[in-house]
Amino acid sequence: MTFLGPPRDLVVVGAGIVGLAHAVEAVARGLTVTVVDRDDRPVGASVRNFGHGCVTAQTGEALAFGAAARETWLKLARAAGFWAEETGTVVVARGAEERAAIEELADTRGPDDVVLLDAARLAAHVPVASPFGGALLPRDIRVDQRAAAPAIAAWLAGQPGVEVRWATPVLGVDEGVVRTAAGDLHARRVVVCVGHDLDRLLPTVAADAGLRRCALRMLQVRVPGGIAVRPAVLTGTSILRYPAIAATDGAAALRTRMAAQHPNLLAADVNHMFTQRPGGDLVVGDTHHYARTLDPFDPPNSEELDDLLLAETRALLGVPALRVVHRWQGVYASAAGEFLRARVAPGVTAVTVTSGIGMTTAFGLAPAVLDSF
Repeated sequence: MTFLGPPRDLVVVGAGIVGLAHAVEAVARGLTVTVVDRDDRPVGASVRNFGHGCVTAQTGEALAFGAAARETWLKLARAAGFWAEETGTVVVARGAEERAAIEELADTRGPDDVVLLDAARLAAHVPVASPFGGALLPRDIRVDQRAAAPAIAAWLAGQPGVEVRWATPVLGVDEGVVRTAAGDLHARRVVVCVGHDLDRLLPTVAADAGLRRCALRMLQVRVPGGIAVRPAVLTGTSILRYPAIAATDGAAALRTRMAAQHPNLLAADVNHMFTQRPGGDLVVGDTHHYARTLDPFDPPNSEELDDLLLAETRALLGVPALRVVHRWQGVYASAAGEFLRARVAPGVTAVTVTSGIGMTTAFGLAPAVLDSF
């Protein structure tokens, strides 16, 4: 057996945010690390998202991981040279049910986590049309999602005892070894962080978890005349999706009303939200479609889905038109629960965030995984 270099304390398979988070934590512990990825740069879910650290709307383990991760994000942004900021999130309420859901969350979490806003105070954060009110979630953060993963990988590559191997497909993993197309890597510990492609490398693990792919319709749009929006912006459909708010009585009442008045939003499993890119464009999304193997072609109703997102955004902002600059499909792993952690062999663990919250939680998840070896 020919090994590529000396044994490493840790080999991380996958250079998305989840994989990079494990490498960052390993560096903090003084371990030698190799990160290996089949592509020559980050191109997956880690750059196709909203750049939103949605901490407050989580529950349980995800809430704890998100709270820990936000601190790492802010420190790492300064070290690696990308933008991240404590912007908070604004949840817009345009009806009594949404307001009730937000008030229930505020009662549970308290004023440090949820700041209730009347219409005037909400409009000072986001120029929305005719809001009923809303809330600011001040602990949430935002990052430049397209710059973060490349910057973190470059920063890691400059740390002592770290190497990042791009364009190196992994063929298999076993105790003490990662087999790649370029040769074998000898590792004391291995973490496999390949997201929705877990079934390509470890099909039994993926099958046991019932892993599927979730496809998202997402848009980058330009608002005529421009607007400035510092926080992430969530709407009523977000209230139905994020667990801390979705569990409220107000959310249950909202779902009933939306089923009667806006069944198309529920049918497309819409989470209508947006964040602003550094240049001013908005990243708007998203719809959700689940399958083990996604169709390579846009679905027949793709234009209808895009039009639905655009119509909701125009109505929210009170603008007559939005110009689409880019369209894309995001993809992430989906399975029961929020995190898949499976021991594959002695010293080998597969880790996948299975609920679309990798950006929010990865830097809190990674320490727990390394502690488990």
